[in-house]
Amino acid sequence: MGDPGIIEYAVEDGVATISINRPERRNALSIAAAETLHRLWHQIDDDVSVRVVILTSADCGTFCAGMDLKEAAEVKQQRGLDILDVLTDPFYERMRTVTKPIIAAMTGHFAAGGMTLCLNSDLRVGLSGTRGGITEAKVGRGSPWAVPLLWMIPQPILMELVLTGEMMPIERLQALGFVNYVESTPEAVRARARSLAEAIRDNAPLTVQAGKESLRVAMDLGCRAGLREAESIYKKVYRSEDAQEGPRAFAEKRRPVWQGR
Repeated sequence: MGDPGIIEYAVEDGVATISINRPERRNALSIAAAETLHRLWHQIDDDVSVRVVILTSADCGTFCAGMDLKEAAEVKQQRGLDILDVLTDPFYERMRTVTKPIIAAMTGHFAAGGMTLCLNSDLRVGLSGTRGGITEAKVGRGSPWAVPLLWMIPQPILMELVLTGEMMPIERLQALGFVNYVESTPEAVRARARSLAEAIRDNAPLTVQAGKESLRVAMDLGCRAGLREAESIYKKVYRSEDAQEGPRAFAEKRRPVWQGR
């Protein structure tokens, strides 16, 4: 279970919903929030009832402002440590290895750590009129976590984001292919995310997980090696009971009953 009041967590009909609940701080990630998210990624991987995840936040105009800079300053003053030194997973890398698909339902602006959460998600739904960016250059911080964006948007655009620290309209990010959908209200953002989640949930779970893993691995390995690795990843799918259930259900004109094995 997440930390009530900071990170809300619930599972309903195979869909897990995580909500950052710090509207008074523009949903900035405190140490407690970051640690709770880290624990939840493990919990989600271990929970066979979870097929897909929606990541969202309390409505305040900002999906996530990134690291809590006020808390970072306090940690430095009181303990003489940079805030990254006290976090279990300072760049949210555990999120990238979650086996279940993650959909970011971004009901406001997103920057720095908020952008990290977005790029580490698998699908993204944004709110019209909002902006996203990599603002670390404006506050003297860093963005090593932005490297995977080289496989998501053109290099000159990423260079602009990293070097200027300026926020980019969500509509432009959608045109570049980084955002899947842009909706007009927070409610519509969450509804779209839920629709995507239910479509994913209803598919064969082993196939969904292998699809996510093979594409993620290919980013690391390149095309030729990625193709070979994908073939290996999918072997478990082809040998599963679900691989027989799908064609059988199609022939019998009924919905398949997935076993996940």
